[in-house]
Amino acid sequence: MPKVKTHSGAKKRLKITGTGKVKRKKAYKSHILTKKETKRKRALTNPAIVHETDMPRVKQMLNL
Repeated sequence: MPKVKTHSGAKKRLKITGTGKVKRKKAYKSHILTKKETKRKRALTNPAIVHETDMPRVKQMLNL
């Protein structure tokens, strides 16, 4: 049986924390920033944790 490969996109975008949770970057911070409020842009800078309902898919992509 062949080796199971890790999803390249997920590998680049997600990081596993020490407690086993998965960290992700928030969306809507890459372009068209002039019309967005400063407060909103600051809030989008902080990383977020992947929601528990998405974890089965994330674990499959990262081979956890």
